[in-house]
Amino acid sequence: MRKVLFISVAAATLSVGSSAFAAVVCNNEGDCWRVKETRTYKPEFNLRVYPDDWRWSDRDRDHYRWREPGRGHGYYRNGVWVEIR
Repeated sequence: MRKVLFISVAAATLSVGSSAFAAVVCNNEGDCWRVKETRTYKPEFNLRVYPDDWRWSDRDRDHYRWREPGRGHGYYRNGVWVEIR
């Protein structure tokens, strides 16, 4: 499902042309941040990529929290930004 969602978001981005890409990425721990570029993540990172307008539901508000994106391409693990090189 994650792969299908990511492919759908990437395909939509390509069909728009040169417009800016934006999405929300969340990990299993509930950390979420916005990205401005199309990126791929290894399945073992357990990340989910959502459209930019995605929001968590009221019943999930205690699980999720917004984070500022770290420097470079990466993801949050145990509350720490891990850069992917």
